Amino acid sequence: MIALVDINSFYASCHQVFRPDLRGKPVVVLSNNDGFVVARSREAKALGIPDLEPFFKIGQLLKKHRVAIFSSNYPLYGDLSARVMDTLRGFSPNVEVYSIDEMFLSPPGPREQWEDLAWEIKNTLWRQVRMPAGVGIAPTKTLAKLANHVAKRHRQGTGVCILDQPDKWQWVLRRVPVTAVWGVAGRMARRLAGLRIHSAWDLATANAKVVRRVGNVNLERTIEELNGRACLSLEELPPAKQQIYCTRSFGRKATELQPVLEAISLYAARAAEKLRAQRGLALTIHVFIHTSPHQPDFFSRSATAQLPYPTDDVRRITALARETVKGLYRPGHAFLKAGIGLIELVDRQHLQFDLFHPGQSERSTRLMTAIDAVNRRQGKGTLFLGAQGVSKPWYMRQHFSSPQYTTRWQDIPVVFA
Repeated sequence: MIALVDINSFYASCHQVFRPDLRGKPVVVLSNNDGFVVARSREAKALGIPDLEPFFKIGQLLKKHRVAIFSSNYPLYGDLSARVMDTLRGFSPNVEVYSIDEMFLSPPGPREQWEDLAWEIKNTLWRQVRMPAGVGIAPTKTLAKLANHVAKRHRQGTGVCILDQPDKWQWVLRRVPVTAVWGVAGRMARRLAGLRIHSAWDLATANAKVVRRVGNVNLERTIEELNGRACLSLEELPPAKQQIYCTRSFGRKATELQPVLEAISLYAARAAEKLRAQRGLALTIHVFIHTSPHQPDFFSRSATAQLPYPTDDVRRITALARETVKGLYRPGHAFLKAGIGLIELVDRQHLQFDLFHPGQSERSTRLMTAIDAVNRRQGKGTLFLGAQGVSKPWYMRQHFSSPQYTTRWQDIPVVFA
């Protein structure tokens, strides 16, 4: 059996942890540059506030209903996600972190104890992290996702759903659309509609070979999983990324080269940090800049560049990124976005050394380790390259930013007793 634990409205719930006055009230979280609504609390959804709606279109609606508005606070989300996952690891040694707010785990104990375990997980997350969660338990990953869907969205749902018998999951399959099935999105649903497959039950009872004509082998596996036959095992160690990108839109359009250089330096540093976290080294970078696609004089350029040897040294990666973007920049344009990708990666453990070049020095490796250690302990960005700039007038807009309660010393809440 497999359990899926999913935090309810994760981004919005993160803000409510340190703002208990907002519990039970509508909350929305905006995307980078405060552009779109990317997360809504249950109360905000009940008001009919649509997902991924441009903020400028619904600003008056939010004000009318006194909705609490927050800019994205990624340090807070990442830290609370880590606390949630650490808490869940206490329930099972076999776990898979699926996303920032979801974890699969193998529930211990006999079947008779699974419902009690699900409630214990839910209550422990609330007691220790103040995070509301849904728990679904079933014999396969796909059915566990469906059980979680029922636990959180069905009008009689309590936050816990156990689909441990065929009659239980078949009852659910007959009552949910095919789009409720994990991995079946709008385009695939339209293809399946051509085969008269509209519900999850239609998919579960379909001929797998016929369905594969409009899908692939993964859809065949989904059919097997919907019938209680496990095809997907827990991935306890997530695979390393094959590419690492960091891109952002500017809060203020860049009409000169200097802000573009500062931005690409910051993005290179963040990509290099992620690279070191997975113990990888980069061989090639991809850099791009472009203006607004909605402007008549749209301008976009990109280029790849080769590093002299496999490295995770932020100084080397940043220097090459800056030289590359200088070649892409053209005056007379107002640039809206820039980005860098580390696109040819190798595992440090399996690095094939070059006979004619010693590669990255041990001193550079120790320096990168020290920088990461300081930033983990003192907060992200404590140590940074001067090339990233200080004032950053181009940085993304965050007019509704909240404190980084758990990752920045000056934002730690003060309790008076």
